Amino acid sequence: MCGRYASSRKPEDLVEEFEVVDSRVEQPLEPDYNVAPTKEVYAVMERKPSRDSEEDPQRQLRTLRWGLVPSWAKDPGIGNRLINARMETVAEKPSFKRAFAARRCLLPADGYFEWYPTSQRTAAGKPAKQPFFIRPQDGGVLAMAGLYEIWRDPTRDDDDPDRFRWTCTVLTTEAEDAVGHIHDRMPLMVERERWGTWLDPRVSGADDLLGLLVPAAPGQLEAFPVSARVSNVRNNGPDLVEPIPLEDALS
Repeated sequence: MCGRYASSRKPEDLVEEFEVVDSRVEQPLEPDYNVAPTKEVYAVMERKPSRDSEEDPQRQLRTLRWGLVPSWAKDPGIGNRLINARMETVAEKPSFKRAFAARRCLLPADGYFEWYPTSQRTAAGKPAKQPFFIRPQDGGVLAMAGLYEIWRDPTRDDDDPDRFRWTCTVLTTEAEDAVGHIHDRMPLMVERERWGTWLDPRVSGADDLLGLLVPAAPGQLEAFPVSARVSNVRNNGPDLVEPIPLEDALS
C-alpha cells in the first residue's frame, strides 16, 4: 500500500513539469514531508473548461483531499478507507470503476514511505518497524497514478462554495524486487510519455488504460532508512527524508 509520502515542490514548478495550462490552486500548499490520508495534496488532471464546453480537455493543477469519496457515497467518512486502489481490481470495484473510466489523475510526489519489520520489539511485544523512504534515483518527480472523485454534500446549499468535495486515491501494484523486500505493494508510476493518454477523460477502455500502468523499471527507484519520527503524522520537515545509517535502522 501507499499510506504516506512526501511532496515539497511548489505549484509553479509542477505547472512547468507537467505542462499544466490551467492552475486552479488558490492557496499554495506548504512543503509536506509527511503527507498522510485526509490531507490536501496536489493533483494533475485534464478537464473541459466548463461542463458544456466543446473544447478539448485542458490540463489542470488542483488540490484534492487524499481519501476517495465516491459520488454515490452517503457518508464522506468512507474516504478514510479508500486511500489506495489495487490495479488488479480497480476496473471492477464499485468504489473506483467510474473514476477509473473517466476521472484519472497524477499525484506528484518526491517519494513515498514504507515500514519494514526489524528484530526489535515494541513495548507491546510486536516487531518494531523501520521506515524507509523510496524515491527516484535521479531525484525527479514521482508521478503516481491516481483517481479522483467529486462528492456533493447534501447538507449544504446550492450556493455554498464548499458543497463539492474533491478527493483522490493512489493506485498500487505488486512491488518490484528493489523495494519488494520492504513491502509487497507500491504506488503505480505513469511514465512521462503516457501522461497524456492516462489523463485524457475521453479514453475509457479498461484494457487500454491498464496497459499504460507498469511498475517502475528496475533500478529506477532507491530506498533508504529514515528517522522513525516520520511514523508520527504530527512530525514534519526535510529531516524526515534524510538517510540514516543502515546498521542503526535494522539493529
